[in-house]
Amino acid sequence: MTLDDLHMGKSGVILTVGGEGALRRRLLDMGLTPKTHVFVRKVAPLGDPIEVCLRGYELTLRKDDARKIEVCPEEDAQ
Repeated sequence: MTLDDLHMGKSGVILTVGGEGALRRRLLDMGLTPKTHVFVRKVAPLGDPIEVCLRGYELTLRKDDARKIEVCPEEDAQ
């Protein structure tokens, strides 16, 4: 499952961060690293972008970028 598949109000744990080159580096620099807990806080009316909470701050991502991040839903991670 990818981050864009996680519904509003649900949590998950990042498994892998995909992408290549500068895009992957940017995602990692924003704190989207493996084993990080994320919570989907808001989704725009048309579904793009999405706002997630991680590491004590809110981050807004485009759906295309969120699609590159593999997550495990919180209930499955325990």
